[in-house]
Amino acid sequence: MTERPTHPDVALGLARAVVSCSSAPALLLDRTFAVVGASTSFCSAFHAEEAEVAGKSLFALGSGEWDVPQLRSLLSATLTGHAAIDSYDMDLAGGAKPRQLVLTARKLDYSAEPALLLLTIADVTEARIAARLKDELLREKVILLQEVQHRVANSLQIIASVLLQSARRVQSEETRGHLHDAHSRVMSIASLQRHLATSTLGDVALRTYFTELCQSLGASMIRDHNQLSIDVVADSSSVPADISVSLGLIVTELVINSLKHAFPGDRSGTITVGYQADGRDWSLSVSDDGVGTPSSMASASTGLGSTIVEALAKRLDATVETHGGNPGTIVSIDHVESDASRSRETKVA
Repeated sequence: MTERPTHPDVALGLARAVVSCSSAPALLLDRTFAVVGASTSFCSAFHAEEAEVAGKSLFALGSGEWDVPQLRSLLSATLTGHAAIDSYDMDLAGGAKPRQLVLTARKLDYSAEPALLLLTIADVTEARIAARLKDELLREKVILLQEVQHRVANSLQIIASVLLQSARRVQSEETRGHLHDAHSRVMSIASLQRHLATSTLGDVALRTYFTELCQSLGASMIRDHNQLSIDVVADSSSVPADISVSLGLIVTELVINSLKHAFPGDRSGTITVGYQADGRDWSLSVSDDGVGTPSSMASASTGLGSTIVEALAKRLDATVETHGGNPGTIVSIDHVESDASRSRETKVA
């Protein structure tokens, strides 16, 4: 069947009807950029009557605020088919306050002449203001967070100093030991806090994180670094900040435990912190080449540090295992995704 040619007046009337019903502000322009039709939403948004804008040049609307040279050039190029306006940002200066608009223009293709342009307008003034306000609030939040972190760091340093001074004054060796343990833990928390405070928003690179943490622990607890050392062997994994805090606390407790129990007297050795990940499965380990005697392991297994490690591992849905390292001791924390979890994720995907 041969298609009947569309009469120009019929096509124009149809185009006007479509534009008039548009929920978005829209104008139908002829080749001279005179308004052939305007949507009710355009007239409402820009406080104009359809009869007032009909037949008037786009660039003569209002107080002439639409007469922008770049817009003229883009519309001309669109009319000749050499370009199309997609999301053209324009500041409309007329009215009580400037408005930020996003314009889109298309040439209407049909067999009859004359050619027409469909210009749609989106007022994004309020959206841009909201976005700027959100950015300002985020900046304020960052500044406040930095201030809080600074105050926390200062408070931790004060607490650590008080604990150390108290340890020097007490007569009881047992009490002195407890105070030194508390001092070490506070210093480790301070180290965690400093690293996270200097990290950018987002995931934390564990190799750097563990290295800086172990350096801080070594500086506060190892007297002779030629005798004892802490090494980090980790892949390039990164994890969210909240998970990195739990992992850091586990490393802190296990390293402190090794420093206290694995190297009595003047024994030398190395503590190694390891981390490897395979997809969502991961393994964290702290091993030493110390004495690894059953008595020291037994005493450590009932202490506060062991309780903390167990609680943190449970929060991470991981298991804790302790075994001999021949020589020394190895404590591993392993997280393995269950088959049920993987099956659920596969079905969702």
